[in-house]
Order: sequence, then structure tokens, then C-alpha cells
Amino acid sequence: MNKKKIFIAVDTNNIPVAKKIIRNTQTNKIKVGYKFGLEFFYSKDGRRFLSDLKKQTIFLDLKLNDIPNTVRSAIRSLKYLKISYLTVHLSAGLSALKALKKEGKRIKITGVTTLTSLDNKDLKEIGYTKKVNELVMHQAKLAKKANLDAIVCSGHEIKSVKKVFNKEIITPGIKIQNTTNDQKRIMKPNDAFAAGSDWLVIGRSITKGNVKKNFQNLLKILED
Repeated sequence: MNKKKIFIAVDTNNIPVAKKIIRNTQTNKIKVGYKFGLEFFYSKDGRRFLSDLKKQTIFLDLKLNDIPNTVRSAIRSLKYLKISYLTVHLSAGLSALKALKKEGKRIKITGVTTLTSLDNKDLKEIGYTKKVNELVMHQAKLAKKANLDAIVCSGHEIKSVKKVFNKEIITPGIKIQNTTNDQKRIMKPNDAFAAGSDWLVIGRSITKGNVKKNFQNLLKILED
């Protein structure tokens, strides 16, 4: 039986904190990777830390969103890093997605659908006429057309996305504790796996407070 797979979101600009998160989330019960986003990557020592990080599955969540030449140049500048996944907003358009996929080669290019912080009301305010599920389905078809390697979508759209995209699905908006934050389309870990997700992204539920205790709690939940 395949191990369940989790990306721990290392959302900090503090290197000692990042090291502590990684140190306290080591296990052989599940497969663990680490997601580094804008806060970490833009920090003073973030890129140096990533360049020195060995034997880890690194998910670089930069959510690239620009013209084809710019995203192509961006991924070229990342070749010194041993990253496994790199995100791009699907709203960047087909040409940019294809350019990134062609240049990426050894990196799994991962398309980001509608953010989990947005709902139908937010989309209407932005100017979209489609509802969340319709828009995510449209974006998934674009990811397939660009031959991307993975998609990021909330747990609520997994089953719909799997109808048109048959590669890896990465799911953010995963909640362990009953707390509220800026994410709106959320789901429990086991429900997301049951829906068909390949990787879950979990951040604050693990990294805020006692990291080791929170992580052990997650392992118990995944055993149920």
C-alpha cells in the first residue's frame, strides 16, 4: 500500500524555525515533503538554505504568473536548486504554461487553480462570471492541454478535476483543528485523500504551536 503524502508548508522567514519544523516532522509512516512559498524564498537567507537542503522533496510555491518569456527566464534562474515541484498560476495562459513546461524538464510544473481563500462572491468581485467549480474545471482542462505534471486544487474540486486531469493532485486548505483562518474552501485530511488527492499541503495546523505534538496528532488522524 502506498504511503500517504504530505507537504508541510514552511511559512516563515526564520531559518532556525524552518530547521525546527523539518527536524520535528521526520517519519517513515508517511511521505513528507516541504513547501516553501514567497515569504521564505524572498527572505535574506531563504534561497541559500534551499540550495543547501539535501535529500528532501521540495515544493517551491512561487505561483508564477507572467508573460511566457518572463516565466521561462524565472525557471532558468532556479536551476541551481534541487526542487521537485514548482507552481504557476493557470491564469498565466496556455503559452506561458507551455513555455514553463518545456523549460522545466526535471521539475514537475504544477498549475494552481482558484485559490482556497476565494469563494463565488470573491470571483464575482474580481470579474469572473463562472462559479468556483466551473472555473476550476476550465483551469484543469488548460493544465491538461499544457501537459502539466500536477494541479493544486481544494478538496471540494478533486472529484471534478479528476474527470479531466489524470496526473497528480495537490490539495491545500487542509484543516486538523477546528480553527478559522483566511482559507474558505477547506477539508479534513482523510476526506481529501478519500476524494482522490495525491498530496496534502498542511501549514499552520502543524507549524503553529508545538510542531512535534501537532505532527504526531496528524499521524494519528491519518491512521483512522
